[in-house]
Amino acid sequence: MLTNENGNLLERVGDLEKKVYEQNDEILCLRSTVADVLRRISNIERSANRAFSASPLHFTTSRQLRVCPTNSDPTCGSRDWKRVNTGNSIQVNGHHSNLNKNRRVHHQSTGSLHSVDSHSSNGLSSPSPSSSPYRISPSLSPRHYNQQQRNGINTTGTNGNIPSLATKRWNSTTDFTTNTSTFSAKSGMALRNDTTARSLFHLHVKTPHTRHGTKDATFNREDGTIRVFLRGRPINLYLPISVVENYSLSRVATAPIAKLRLEWVYGYRGRDCRSNLHYLPTGELIYFMAAVVILYNVEEQHQRHYLGHNDDVKSLAVHPNKLIVATGQCAGHDKREGKAHVRIWNSISLLTLHIIGLGDFERSICCLSFSKADGGTLLCVIDESSEHSISVWDWQKSEKGLKLAENKCSGDTVVAMEFHPLDKNSVISCGKGHVSFWTFEGCVLYKKLGIFDSREKAKYITCLAFSGTGDVLSGDSNGNILIWARGTNVVARIIRGVHDGPIFSIFALKDGEIISGGGKDGRLLKWDSELTKAELETVIPEQYGPIRVITEGRGSQLLVGTTKNGILAGSFQLPFQQIVQGHTDELWGLAKHSEQQQFITGGHDKMIILWDALSHTPIWSLEFDEQIQSTTFSPDGQVIVVGTLLGHWFAISAETREILSHHNDGSEPIQVVRFSPDGKMLAIGSRDNIIYIYQVTESYRKYNRIGRCSGHSSFITHLDWSEDSTFLQSNSGDYELLYWNASVCRQIPQSSQLRDTEWDSLTSTLTAVTIGVWPENADGTDVNACDRSHDKKLLATGDDFGKVKLYTYPVTQPKTLCHAFNGHSSHVSNVVFLQDDTRLISIGGRDSSVMQWVIC
Repeated sequence: MLTNENGNLLERVGDLEKKVYEQNDEILCLRSTVADVLRRISNIERSANRAFSASPLHFTTSRQLRVCPTNSDPTCGSRDWKRVNTGNSIQVNGHHSNLNKNRRVHHQSTGSLHSVDSHSSNGLSSPSPSSSPYRISPSLSPRHYNQQQRNGINTTGTNGNIPSLATKRWNSTTDFTTNTSTFSAKSGMALRNDTTARSLFHLHVKTPHTRHGTKDATFNREDGTIRVFLRGRPINLYLPISVVENYSLSRVATAPIAKLRLEWVYGYRGRDCRSNLHYLPTGELIYFMAAVVILYNVEEQHQRHYLGHNDDVKSLAVHPNKLIVATGQCAGHDKREGKAHVRIWNSISLLTLHIIGLGDFERSICCLSFSKADGGTLLCVIDESSEHSISVWDWQKSEKGLKLAENKCSGDTVVAMEFHPLDKNSVISCGKGHVSFWTFEGCVLYKKLGIFDSREKAKYITCLAFSGTGDVLSGDSNGNILIWARGTNVVARIIRGVHDGPIFSIFALKDGEIISGGGKDGRLLKWDSELTKAELETVIPEQYGPIRVITEGRGSQLLVGTTKNGILAGSFQLPFQQIVQGHTDELWGLAKHSEQQQFITGGHDKMIILWDALSHTPIWSLEFDEQIQSTTFSPDGQVIVVGTLLGHWFAISAETREILSHHNDGSEPIQVVRFSPDGKMLAIGSRDNIIYIYQVTESYRKYNRIGRCSGHSSFITHLDWSEDSTFLQSNSGDYELLYWNASVCRQIPQSSQLRDTEWDSLTSTLTAVTIGVWPENADGTDVNACDRSHDKKLLATGDDFGKVKLYTYPVTQPKTLCHAFNGHSSHVSNVVFLQDDTRLISIGGRDSSVMQWVIC
């Protein structure tokens, strides 16, 4: 009788749990609807914002406030500061509305960070938070606000108006709280003078006994030369004649009016990260690439970006309410927030709510999980220290969160960790040779190791999931699924040989059915809720790569992330289509089409991809047998030249992908390839210190080498042709700037003769008109690439610190202000303006990312 009663009791408990799940689903649906409504309202407000920006706001009060333009201004470029009166009454088009002092108003970030210290790009300090008429949001304390100010993040807007609900936009790249203050004219002038009195680049500590960068620059007015030092080596540069007369080293050049806004990020990080693809109620996919968390609406072909991180994002977790997101990053360059930490933020407004773990974690965050049985009040974190510390946080306790417990997880690799969906305070983690069952009680984490049959133990436990009854499901590197009974640490059942090779992902659908994905065989299997048999099967095409993660999309759609940094969408009834494509290794090759909004990228993954910048999709891709180092388009855009790491280069048809010509110049990497403007010559810059010149005939199909330009004592880094296709200028790895007569392959020793030459492009980082891009104490390797806009008004650079910077061209002043933008987590290896100067493309080195920026 007792057995029967216990059985009936268990059945009733199971029914109750099922009902709770159903109610949770109903609540989630309601939240999803609200989230979608909010997103649509924000779109309406954004469109209405254009009308608002045309009507000035009038403020009446006895205090004064400096207002900076916001993103809502369609011009997006005005840097004019206005003094307006503020108070509790704001007049909009003649109508008054009361504004409570404690009301929170959130500004949208311009996306602009300045490569300066505490000053903004126009030389004015941001207002002090102490006298703000608005209360700072609890999600951003005055201390953190000041940190962001010191980082150069502009927390004010850009259209000269105080933002209202009508001007709030949800698609900002980073969100901060409005903080305005009294600002006197006297103090403002003092800060401006302080900004212009000293150089604003302090990226390196000066090396003793060695003169670096532009700090020790000297100017000779007689011959119009400026001398700078890179690694102690003096470099004399001839300024253009038009600049010499009024030139002064003490002058500080201003930043441009134009700025950059991140429009699109190509790719997805599936190569070495797990559990990083989710579907949100807003209809968006959420995943990350480099230092950017991407929210991608496939149907509307629109991306939003969270840019709160300053280095590689390595982990992601979505709260049970599907609105709050936690993302963990690795340690980076930033002095204040460069340590590994977790950021918790709102996926609708993109507001940062909490930053936890600064100084508590080592190296990076590999696993994150919100608790589920209690509604998500706890967050569990595992870092990538040598002992893989596991910690449980009350993330809502304060701005920094409260650490409740910590323990050593494992000395071996940890690949997955999840809170149990039914058992409160229960956590499961797995990795190399282990499954650990954790219980959180009284601020202590207790661990029980999973017990295997030693003969069947796989090298890796690769993934985790939970059945509808609460059993733990794990996949291993031998292709087996292990079922651990709820509440125990013993294997209850093993399903052997499910996949050929490791199982990288197991996912439980809402109806209780289970999906498993094989990393080697590419098979997707759909199981019944009891895992008794596989009901359906499909295979992911091999060219997309092994399956990394599986998640549920809209309706019956499945989303699959792959180890080749792509995302697929499909089902067991419909074939899978690639909706996100990316590179998988270091990128260096980048070139724009001369007539269309297209560009090509090439990397060490041996792939070149031709992209369409308007549709944000790849047109085609082509795989080589060698790693790609450089690319360029012919002047008519019909032919692409690709240089490899082994000294080979290929001419390829941009339409048919047919190889038209194949050549070999030495065995060193081809660093740069460049056609002359008239298309009659091709320059090949090699790592063997030589520039090879080819004559081009038969519509870019035939190439005859006419000579070699020898004279550099180090490898070639950059090349530029003059507008008349007569001369070349080149940079090398030992900081040389040399000039050449291309038709005879002879060096021109008198640099002064070419000081006023008009260059068709400007990619050489070390010239007289790019002096200001080098930090004060630069060692010559900080700036990897630059490009000048076609209207000769802007210059963009990519550096070793993951920054894309925008300058006013020419950059002849050693002390030059700029706008700097985050997004990349590795060195930015190349940048290029598209043919109409409306967009800028940047590529990362080891982060394998391609980013598209709008110039506004």
